[in-house]
Parts: sequence; structure tokens; C-alpha cells
Amino acid sequence: MPNVIFVAPFYAEATLRFAAGCAAEAGGRMGLISQEPLEALPGELRRQVAQHWRVGDALQVDQLATAVSEVAQRLGKPDRLLGVLEQLQEPLAEVRQRLGIPGLGPEAARNFRDKARMKTVLRRAGVPCARHRLAESSDDALAFAAETGFPLVVKPPAGAGARSTFRVDGEPALREALAFSRPAPGRPMLLEEFVTGEEHSFDVVTVDGRPVWHSLSRYLPSPLEVLREPWIQWSIVLPRRIDEPLYDPVRSTAYRTLEALGAETGLHHMEWFRRPDGSIAVSEIAARPPGAQLTSLISWAHDFDLYRAWARLMVHGRFDPPARRFAAGAVFLRGQGGGRVKAIHGLDAAQRELGELVVEARLPRPRQPASGTYEGEGYVLLRHPETAVVLRALERLLSLVRVEMAER
Repeated sequence: MPNVIFVAPFYAEATLRFAAGCAAEAGGRMGLISQEPLEALPGELRRQVAQHWRVGDALQVDQLATAVSEVAQRLGKPDRLLGVLEQLQEPLAEVRQRLGIPGLGPEAARNFRDKARMKTVLRRAGVPCARHRLAESSDDALAFAAETGFPLVVKPPAGAGARSTFRVDGEPALREALAFSRPAPGRPMLLEEFVTGEEHSFDVVTVDGRPVWHSLSRYLPSPLEVLREPWIQWSIVLPRRIDEPLYDPVRSTAYRTLEALGAETGLHHMEWFRRPDGSIAVSEIAARPPGAQLTSLISWAHDFDLYRAWARLMVHGRFDPPARRFAAGAVFLRGQGGGRVKAIHGLDAAQRELGELVVEARLPRPRQPASGTYEGEGYVLLRHPETAVVLRALERLLSLVRVEMAER
């Protein structure tokens, strides 16, 4: 059995599901590095951890390298060093190179993590994506706005998802953003052309850089719109049929993207737009599994466990491509206003009408604080063999269920 070290700075539920898959695939030879104590792990997973090392900051390369060396002294030289958080991918790659561990290296990791660098590499490779500039001063940012026009998207160069990302519609809003962020040499701001159209994701498995399987989904509406308008509820749909010619352009674009950035073995999450004229534009791509319950949604749509399949892929380099058996969808229950959850309205009606379609749910709890994210305070996942049934159910859930918030 291979020696595997998994890095989980904090014990988030999704992170632990990936860790459990790695522990099972490693057959009792998994080390764990975290910022939390081993005792905080669920009992079953805790018993599967062969060695543990606690660090103050798992994103700090020197601390991470020391921790890997300490675990290796007790476990043996690691064959794999893994983690699923976006922010971990560069530190993991640096430590792999420093300690001679196989896996994605620093150059490719930076291509996936640094969004400005990513766009530069992709445009050079002829991959369609939004125009961008890494601005190190307010004058640079304003000059890009004058060249490109508004609206623009402002984001950190190494962001994750839609966090710290927002749209500016004119010069006054841009100047306000510049006053808040104050870009400078070594602390730049990334500006991008705002791409209009339908937003989708493309999740793809590669083995030694070769694409072997993929999944498609659509966001309704885009996460950026949801963050901009606090009243908007967000949902995702995974259509049953994804082999139509309609998706051929995004397949070829995704494969060119992976080749240009230097993908090796892994599960990659790409976000892309279909413009009103039908053309494709890549938003960004990450060298890690998807968030926002997409790993669970993909699992339900294919009737298999993608968490465990990812672990098998990363530990053993094997992946058995599953068939798409269902359409699936998610509704994220987003409270209206700030404060804490006061009440959830419409659940009984939703259960009577749609309960047979629901496969997983996490409902908001009374007094739960507002999340402040586009994922809201809870979610409902559902599936059915017909895409149209899932779409109608998503719309119905959004109309029936309302999360009431209160400041006190």
C-alpha cells in the first residue's frame, strides 16, 4: 500500500469526506496534517489515521514541509501528498518538489492558482477567455477600464470561487474599489472584462494529463449575480444528457485549457460562459475538486461516490468512468437579510410536493448566523431521470421555501 499524507487545515465536512476516501485507499498508511487537534476528528476517521502532525499554518510552505518530514519519519517516505482546498495547491506543489514527492509541480500549480497568469497562458494558447490586467496601481486599473469599458470584474489574483470577487459598473464604483483595496507592487488587483451569457462548470478527470471523463452543469444564475443581489436564490442543474454536439466546443476548449496549463493526474473544476452568440469563454479553472456541493451532485447524477473515486485516482492513478444515470440539481437556501435564521417557511408544502425527488438536504437551523456566501444557509439536492423534471422542481422549491432572518 502507498504512503499518503493528506493536508486538511480545518475539518470541514467535505474535506473530511475526501480524507476518508484517501484513508480507505491507503489501507492504514495515511498521515494527516492539520491545524486542528487529532481528537477533533470523527472517531472512525481518527482510527484510520496512522500519523498526525499539527501545524500553526498549513498554507506556509516551511511549516508544511517540516510537518511532512516529521510524518515521513514515522510513516515512511510519502508516495502522495494531497489536499483539496484551492489555497493549498501551490504550497503542496512546493513541498512535493522540495521533498521529491510525485504529483503536480509548482509551475503548473501556479498556472492554475494565479488567475492573471492563467489568463495570460490561455490567451497565448488561443483559448478564448476574458481580457484582463493585473493592476499594481490605481492608474493602471483606470487605464484598463478606459480600454475595455464597463462593467468589469474585480478579484484577487489567487481567489477561490466567487469570494472577494465583485462587479463594477462604472468609474465611481471602480474608484471606490481601488480606495478599499489600494493595489500596489506586490499587492496587485486583477481586473477582467465582464463576460455576459450563461455560466456553466465543466469538471474533468485527467490521468497523466489525458482527459478520461467529464461532467457538465449550469449555474442559475451566476454566483457573481447572486453575491451582487442579496435577494437572489441560487441553484445548479446537471442535465442528464451531456453528449450532444451542443457541448462539443466546450469539450475541446477545456482539453486545450488543461494542456496549456500543464495538467497531470487529477480532478479539475472549470467555469465557463456561453455568450449570447453561442461562443465559449473560459472564466477560470482549478486543479482541485469542485465546491458548492457539486461533488455530491455529480455523485448522485452518476450513482457513484466521487469522493472515493477522487481518492482512488490520486492515490493509485486509476479512474473508472461512470455513466450519467440521472439529472440532478441543487437549491441553496439563502436567507433574506442579515443576522440569524428566524424561521423557514414552506418546508411542509415542499416535502409533500417534491419529497420523493430529494436525495440529500441540509436545512438552516434556528439561530444559525448568515453565511454571507452565495451558498446560503442550507441546501437541498434532488435528482430524476428527466432533466425537465429537475428544472421544474428547482423552480418550485425556490418559490415555496423562504428562509427568514432577523437581527436579534
